Amino acid sequence: MPFAARGWLPLLGRIASGLGLALRSGAAPLVLGLRLAGRREAGPEAGVPAPRWGFGLASKVALDEIFVARELMLSRFVSPLERGRLAQEAGQARHLFEAEGWLADPASYHRAPPRVERSQLRRGGRGLISYAHLSFESGYEPRASEPGRERWLAPVANRTAHAWLLEHAGRPRPWVLCVPGYRMGHPLVDFTGFRARWLHQRLGLNVAIAVLPLHGPRRVGRRSGDGFLSGDFIDTIHAQTQAVWDVRRLLGWLRSEREAPSVAAYGVSLGGYTGALLASVERRLDCVVVGMPPAGYLHLLRTNAPPILLRGLERLGLSLDEVERLLHVISPLAMAPRIPRKRLFLFHGVADRLASPGQAHALWQHWDEPSALWYQGSHVSFFWEREVMAFLQRSLAAAGIHAHRASPER
Repeated sequence: MPFAARGWLPLLGRIASGLGLALRSGAAPLVLGLRLAGRREAGPEAGVPAPRWGFGLASKVALDEIFVARELMLSRFVSPLERGRLAQEAGQARHLFEAEGWLADPASYHRAPPRVERSQLRRGGRGLISYAHLSFESGYEPRASEPGRERWLAPVANRTAHAWLLEHAGRPRPWVLCVPGYRMGHPLVDFTGFRARWLHQRLGLNVAIAVLPLHGPRRVGRRSGDGFLSGDFIDTIHAQTQAVWDVRRLLGWLRSEREAPSVAAYGVSLGGYTGALLASVERRLDCVVVGMPPAGYLHLLRTNAPPILLRGLERLGLSLDEVERLLHVISPLAMAPRIPRKRLFLFHGVADRLASPGQAHALWQHWDEPSALWYQGSHVSFFWEREVMAFLQRSLAAAGIHAHRASPER
């Protein structure tokens, strides 16, 4: 490539970022402008392949920036009046978690859920896809001594777990248990995001897509996912713990009710984080594939929130270092995986603007460097990256998750 081209192509990435920055500043000049003023353009992460800048990659980065802009404009966060309560609950939780030994041994915080005794299965349909809608009582409750228990249990809709199923008739087949990302939770969105028809029809697998707490039919706000990442860290701990609990119950249901010969967990974004946690507490999975996984909630906050908001939390007595210590109980980096290295798989975009590649690299190292793909894309672009789908198919096959009818994506 000529030198001149090498010189201007990286500018496209900054131009794409600038597009997102302008959109954010125009929509919310005070909060977003302050966020952008504190943001620095990061270079390539150590150990991660460098982005190969061109118009295509710059366009993908722009989509990430627009997604973040939209989130900052539309999301509801805890009000300043509640931050005193947050600081008080964080202090109570720290004393409790230390006394119970959960900070020293975070995996012990996660209880093994009982099997599903009663469930309901209904038929549903969206477009060309006919599916089954599974629902059952979640049964998750924070311990009586944990702060925020009553508040967390108040929303009735969140007490029911849901999943969308695509199942072949005849003999039992392997299942792919998909764990969606933030703001997902609706059949059409979930089937599209996971290429469910490809998994089901082309690869010949059964597919189960879990619905995370506070998402889809479990939502408690105007939008799917409201309350999961609102800045209320105690609620985030409960939400993430319930997500792991519910997916483990769904896994047990697939094993007992559907006689699943093998089950792979496949999560993306927030679902990738949840999948990484599952690998830390659950032995009954045959493999775990995580895509674009954040490695820590505080890193996400520090990367995407305006610095003035972070300083405001500190001034109100909510120490982010203390919060980070609390979040150890839901951190995959604080626990050793229970799934063998050869059955762990990870993919991440080298230009991801939501969850930095460094987070995925940290998880990859923590997992003793299993099979991984670093694709030339962003967070949002994973959906149409052909190499991601090829990597997923290879990973499932390597772990023995395959059916007789299997063909590569076209």
